[in-house]
Amino acid sequence: MNEYVYPGIFSMNDDGSYTVTFPDLEGCITEGKTLKEALKMAQSALTQWIEYLNDNKLDIPRASEQTAISVEPNEFINLVYADIRDNKAVKRTLSIPKWMDDKASEAGLSLSKVLQEALRNKFD
Repeated sequence: MNEYVYPGIFSMNDDGSYTVTFPDLEGCITEGKTLKEALKMAQSALTQWIEYLNDNKLDIPRASEQTAISVEPNEFINLVYADIRDNKAVKRTLSIPKWMDDKASEAGLSLSKVLQEALRNKFD
């Protein structure tokens, strides 16, 4: 797991919505109808952008210091956090009772999917 924090520029639009850009990530832009939505969208956009860079083995730029960024009167800077998880599949050997395996087969369940869902619920 890698954690990143980048400054985002939140610009208030005439209709009260917000556009968010990242000075260090050219082209990374998102919007939200409310500030709360814009914050969520900024985190999602940043996460996807960093994942894209990682997946394509591209350099991840350093985040600028907030003090080095100038903004317009209708803008403010907010730090945006991204938690990048390694989603590559790993093969594990595990054991379950035969009756569970039989029931799972009868139900057409994927044991990998069931285990992933159970662990996701446990950790989130």
